[in-house]
Amino acid sequence: MKNILFVIFICLGYFSFAGDTLEILKTGPKLDSNSTFINVDEISNTQPSNIYIDRLGVLNDRTPMDLAYRNEVQPFIDSYLGPNKALISRMQRLKKLYFPLFEQQLDKYDLPLELKYLAIVESALNPKAKSVSGAVGLWQFMYLTGREYGLDVSSYLDERQDPLKSTRSACEYFRQLYDIFGDWNLVLAAYNGGPGYLQRKINSIGSYNFWDLYPHLRKETRNYVPTFIAVNYAMNYAKEHDITTDFLELQITDIDTLTIKKQVEINTLVEILCVNKETIEYLNPSYKKDLFPAKSTLILPSFSIIDFLNNEQANYSFIASVEAKEILINEERIVYSVLEGDYLGRIAKEFGVKVFELKKWNNLLKTNLHIGQKLVVFKKKSIPNDDSAFAIKNNEYIVKQGDTLWDIAQKHNGLSVWKIKSLNNLKSDNIRPGTKIILPRT
Repeated sequence: MKNILFVIFICLGYFSFAGDTLEILKTGPKLDSNSTFINVDEISNTQPSNIYIDRLGVLNDRTPMDLAYRNEVQPFIDSYLGPNKALISRMQRLKKLYFPLFEQQLDKYDLPLELKYLAIVESALNPKAKSVSGAVGLWQFMYLTGREYGLDVSSYLDERQDPLKSTRSACEYFRQLYDIFGDWNLVLAAYNGGPGYLQRKINSIGSYNFWDLYPHLRKETRNYVPTFIAVNYAMNYAKEHDITTDFLELQITDIDTLTIKKQVEINTLVEILCVNKETIEYLNPSYKKDLFPAKSTLILPSFSIIDFLNNEQANYSFIASVEAKEILINEERIVYSVLEGDYLGRIAKEFGVKVFELKKWNNLLKTNLHIGQKLVVFKKKSIPNDDSAFAIKNNEYIVKQGDTLWDIAQKHNGLSVWKIKSLNNLKSDNIRPGTKIILPRT
């Protein structure tokens, strides 16, 4: 593992692009500033500029896949060069992270290297992408298909999100589909719609030519092949269309693996390793939660692993102290006084914690509470606000007859009682009618 080259990046808005490509498949490409979508069934037969025919002809000559120009492809090309050019710009950046891995595996399985672009169509190169139907990862495997091709899914781990393992499984699936259909356009259509669905259409229409099947396929599957061709064009000719490429903001080429002995939260690991959370997440995308169970094998920068092992005993003591709440990370300790009408569920909701956590922190065997009882709560710290900006956003509220802090909080989008008391320096929960208190604007 030590010799594996791995590139990692930190970029805002990364996860927003997977849905763009999926939307193009389902509804057709976005072609105007009002975010309307063209119906690809109503494409005109106007002749395209020879540049698209010529350039796709060059690409087509280099691959056994069918990348030849067709009228059905033009709207998708226009979309990627226009309203969705930001997606292509981002993909030009992310390809440096994933394409070497894809190409290595595709070559190993003797598959067309152009299949690497299918991951853009599927997930916009987001290993944690999840569709509404439950497909996950760079190659958007459904649960049962993933299990069939050796991808393990557990409460903590989802190997559909693992770039290497999911790519191997995708390659095996591509080979099986090609053995069944013997045509790469049909392989693409089957990958999207399912081999059973596609075979039924073939039987119904009586043709193994995708373009004969095209009018009879459901829209998402019908759009899939033109989208794939358009992505190939846009990625290969981005510079010619003035689509710029941003540089990766962080690059790591020296990595190794570390097997941890105890369960640890990612925020604790950040403190120990002095590696930011984004880097750990991107190097270990198959983990589903911000929690790594005992015996997890993590990919990390080599320097951080050396530091961890040199101070292993102290690090595990630190992890134990965080678990016991002796050391707080991104949390604050609050002592809450139980009010009339309080119950554990309401208090847990107010502070954004779980009922079982309140019981654990306060050694509660029962759920009964009494007024004035003190409860310890460990609340996640919010992002700090600039004091002056916060003051401008505050809002005055005049207490009315019969008002309680709980009532006021519920009238303002569930604002917490604790926040009101903190903001107004209230020592008790008693408030008198006519009193002015400050509430944050929502």
